[in-house]
Amino acid sequence: MKNSILIFFLLLTWIPLCLLNANVRNVPGTYPTIQSAINAAVERDTILVAPGTYFENINYRGKGIVLASYYLTTHDTSYISHTIINGSMPSKPDSASTVIITNPNISYAHDSLAVLMGFTITGGHGVVWYDVLYPSYFYREGAGILIQNCSPTIKYNRIIGNSIYDTQYPYGGGGGIHYGNGNPIIENNVFQNNFAYCGMGICIYGAAGIVRNNIFSGNFGGISYGAGTIYTFYSFEARPVIIENNTIVNNTVDSGTAGLRLFNSMNNIARNNIVWGNYSPTQASQVSISQCTPSLSYNDIQGGWSGTGNINANPQFISGTFYLSPTSLCIDAGDTSSSFKDPEDPNHPGYASLPALGTVRNDMGAFGGPHCSVMGSPIIGIRNTGTNTVITDYKLFQNYPNPFNPVTNINFNIPKSGVVELKIYDATGREISTLINRELKAGKYNYDWNAAAFPSGVYFYRILIDGGNSFNDVKKMVLIK
Repeated sequence: MKNSILIFFLLLTWIPLCLLNANVRNVPGTYPTIQSAINAAVERDTILVAPGTYFENINYRGKGIVLASYYLTTHDTSYISHTIINGSMPSKPDSASTVIITNPNISYAHDSLAVLMGFTITGGHGVVWYDVLYPSYFYREGAGILIQNCSPTIKYNRIIGNSIYDTQYPYGGGGGIHYGNGNPIIENNVFQNNFAYCGMGICIYGAAGIVRNNIFSGNFGGISYGAGTIYTFYSFEARPVIIENNTIVNNTVDSGTAGLRLFNSMNNIARNNIVWGNYSPTQASQVSISQCTPSLSYNDIQGGWSGTGNINANPQFISGTFYLSPTSLCIDAGDTSSSFKDPEDPNHPGYASLPALGTVRNDMGAFGGPHCSVMGSPIIGIRNTGTNTVITDYKLFQNYPNPFNPVTNINFNIPKSGVVELKIYDATGREISTLINRELKAGKYNYDWNAAAFPSGVYFYRILIDGGNSFNDVKKMVLIK
């Protein structure tokens, strides 16, 4: 009898706590869409979503629920890339964020029950949203995820290919996430190929929060408010914005800073981050600070930065990844406090457990610290390789390689500035991904598309310049797995 009781309790330890004392609603097993499951859910319910692509724009409707892929129950990272919420087909163009997590007013700001875990979030274009600090102003905000007046946990997601572009309501922020009036936890996510006027990865506006162990790479845009892949403005109450153990590399902006932009914020703490290789034509610094005195320590910042433990050293990533090579100076270079230790290898006391390296002292970047974890493989994004080259003709090149598995490169030339749309379609002509939807300057561009979330088959990619008035071309490619 005692052994039976022991086995029972051991089994319980393998069940996520959110599945205990809660209704579990399955999509599409019981509910045909994610939104229909949310509509039926009550506080503390869990919605489990099977692998597939769901063309929906999700609204939590103020409910403290857990929305997750099968990653929640299996910890298999393949479910992250194979469970896709694609917000590119909204019923209302002015409400086109892929995921909306909001409450009606600031009295709900401390509500922390909502969780979003284990998805690829893509195709979103944001919500026309009033400015929480200046309510007479409206901007399009939060292309991938919009959070307001609550404190959800957003973790283990790939937030990729979301775009804010709106000539009627310009200058919006949060290509990946915009959040205000709350204290969310955003951890272990990959932010790539998101576009916004500022805060291309995350725009933190009038809020606190923890942003840790995320990868930000290939995000672009930034023509307003000093840009920044992570942009903070006016912290919520006296609580801090904590930005720690993130990898912020290879993002680009048209003006301002391409790395961290900390502006008019009461209490910002940035530690144990890697901020490297981000490009701006107007500002060499990887970090911009205005009207605030944040704490920056134990970061690897290209070009250097004053402060305890900050270094200026090439992070030496393993080729094609954001994992540190064994010779990286970022290993064992983070905060020395025991609260920032890497997970310990149980078979080698004193040494870190993978993906951290070296001893248990904190490693800088997304794969160090107590919350580090293996995440889905990131993609690279758009790069302008010819702004100084004279381009005389429009050209869409054949992707390379072709056939491919799962990453291929798409190149195109534009001789003058224009609004560029680059979209992917399946063999039936259905749009499955918007890679670019924004104005680009004249130049040569290339885009790496990762099709890991899609099945083998024939696909088409189409480019429209200025709605097709200047240029329109389509080419075929083949994915073989």
